Formats: sequence, structure tokens, C-alpha cells
Amino acid sequence: MEIRKVTTNHLVKGEDLNHHGTLFAGRAAEWFVESGFLAAAAWVPTENIVLVKINSMTFSRPVKRGAVLRLDSEVVRAGRTSLEAHIEGSAGGVISLEGSVTFVNVDSDGKPMAHGITTD
Repeated sequence: MEIRKVTTNHLVKGEDLNHHGTLFAGRAAEWFVESGFLAAAAWVPTENIVLVKINSMTFSRPVKRGAVLRLDSEVVRAGRTSLEAHIEGSAGGVISLEGSVTFVNVDSDGKPMAHGITTD
């Protein structure tokens, strides 16, 4: 499997904040999954990808209003029908969150389908 990194950027605005004035974890999770989805989409058609699990999403520091959150994602593991993407989020060049998500490749009926991708 060749490495295909995907980078997305999000400006943290007022509507993205929690009651502490930092990035709301729910909004971060939305962006986190989206970034992982785009990494998986580099390997399989988007209509075949469904999220199965947020394996982990750990904040190491808060992200404040006005920051640009950069999310770098890449598929790091391929099962028979699944793809796991690792995501790292940084603001101002400092890592703020990290984790992974797992997607499953499905057919038109929503049943798991082998994707034929192997990791080397």
C-alpha cells in the first residue's frame, strides 16, 4: 500500500467552541471523521465507505478560537473489508489531538465487501 496523506484545515470559529471557549469535542469529532473519510476515499469509492468506529480521539491541548486546525490523515491498516485511518491534528504547528477511525467497504446493499487492498 502506498502512503496517501490527506490534509484538511479548519478555522476554529465562535460556533465551534464549548463553554470553556475552546474547540468543542463534538465539532472536532466531525472534522476528525471527515478527514479520515477523505484518506479512505483515496483507496475506495466514497459511496462504498461507512464509518464503523472512532477507535480513539485524544486531545493533548485545547484549541482556541481563531486557530487553524490542520488534520493530517492516512490509511495505516487494511483488513479484508476495513480501512483504518490515523489522524493527527495540530494548531500553530503543535499537535493538539490524535487518534484513529475505522471504515468498512460496503456494497450497494450496505453489506461488507472485500476491497482488495493490502498493506506491505
